[in-house]
Amino acid sequence: MSRTVDVLVVGAGPAGLAAAGRLAALGAGRVEVLEREPAAGGIPRHCARPGFGGDARGRPLDGPAYARRSVRAAVRAGATVRTGVSATGWAGPLTLDVTAPTGLERIRARAVVLANGARERPRSARLVPGSRPAGVLTTGELQRLVPRFGARPEHIGRRAVVVGGDPVARNAVRTLRAAGVEVVAVVTERPARRVAFGSVPVLTGAVVTELLGRGRLTGVTVRGGDGRTNRHTLRCDTVVFTGDWIPDHELARAGGLPLAPGTRGPATDCAFRTAVPGVFAVGNLLRGVEPAVVAAAEGRAAAAAVLDLLAGHPWPDGGVPVRAAEPLRWVTPGLLGPVAAPLLLRSERRLVRPVLTVTQDGAPLRRERVSGSLVPWRSVRLGPSWTEGVDLAGGPVVVAAEE
Repeated sequence: MSRTVDVLVVGAGPAGLAAAGRLAALGAGRVEVLEREPAAGGIPRHCARPGFGGDARGRPLDGPAYARRSVRAAVRAGATVRTGVSATGWAGPLTLDVTAPTGLERIRARAVVLANGARERPRSARLVPGSRPAGVLTTGELQRLVPRFGARPEHIGRRAVVVGGDPVARNAVRTLRAAGVEVVAVVTERPARRVAFGSVPVLTGAVVTELLGRGRLTGVTVRGGDGRTNRHTLRCDTVVFTGDWIPDHELARAGGLPLAPGTRGPATDCAFRTAVPGVFAVGNLLRGVEPAVVAAAEGRAAAAAVLDLLAGHPWPDGGVPVRAAEPLRWVTPGLLGPVAAPLLLRSERRLVRPVLTVTQDGAPLRRERVSGSLVPWRSVRLGPSWTEGVDLAGGPVVVAAEE
C-alpha cells in the first residue's frame, strides 16, 4: 500500500511527540508518527520515578505519566500516532518503507522528522567476553523486567553488579533495591560520588573484563578498583550495564545522512535540518541521552523549520562543520549557518573550571573560563554569542577546553 502524508515523524518519544503535536497544532496538514514499540512515549515509559516535571496542579510526574501526557497532547493536536510500526528503509529521499501489523506500506512525505532516540550499548558492543548466561541486562531491560515480573529471583536475580557511574547507574541501583535485589557493587572506570550510591560499594577506576557462568550468571571478573591492579571476582547472578549511550542511527545511515564524528548522530544545523533536503533530526538521535524535557524542546523548536519547508522556503546550502577537540567528547549542532547558534557540548572527563575556546582556521572566536566543573554525564550550553563571527566560507569550527 502506498500513500502520502505531509509530515512523517519516526519515533514516538518525547522529541517526536512534541514535534508532531506542535506541527499538527500549527496546521502542517496530515502529521503521522510511527513507533515500533507496542506503546508510544519512548524511554520515559520505563522510568517509574519522579523527575519529569509536574502536572497542571503542580504534582510531580513520573516517566509513565509524562509519556501518557505527551501522547495525549500530540493526539489532541491532530497528529496520528501509530504503534507497532517500523520504518525499515528508504525508497526515495522522502519515501519510507514501513512494516505494520496490517502489512507492508510505502509512505511518501513532504517532510520527514527522524526522532529515533538513543540506546545503551549492550554487553556484546562493549566487547566483554564470556558465555551468554541469563542475568545480563541493560538499564532499559531492567526497567522493563521489574514492572512486569516484580521481585522474582528467576527473572531479576538476588545479587547484582551495576556497571557505570553516572545518574543512570544510580537509577539502576534504586530500581534493583526497590525490587529486593542486593546490589553487591557499582563498577565504574571514572571517579564517582560514593554518596550517590548510598551504602553500595563503589569500585572506581575499574572495568568488568569477563562474565562467568553458563546458563545463569555466577559472577563477573573485575580489573582494578580502589588502587587494585589485579583481577578479582564479584559473585552475582545479575549484571546491569548502564549508560554508554549511542544514537539509534541505522535509519539515518541507510538514508545517506552524514553523521557527526563525535556524537555519531546525524549532523544538523541549528534548525535541525540534515544534509538531505526535507529530512530533519531531533532529540537523542543527535547525540545520545539528554533529559526528556531537552528532547521535547528540540522537537517543538524544529517545527518552525518544517513549516518553512512546507511553505516552499528553499533548503539552505551546507554549513560550516563544528568539531569538538579532546578532552571534549562532542558538540552540537554539527553545522553552523549565517545565524549565530547556541552550542551544546559534553566533556570526556571531569574538568574543573576549564577555559573553553572556539576557533576557526586557527583564529579565535571566543575564549572564556567557565565556573564550576564539566562532567561526563551532564551537558553544557553555550549561548549564540559563542558562534558570532563564523566565516561561512572558512574551515571547520573547533570547540576545545583547556584545564
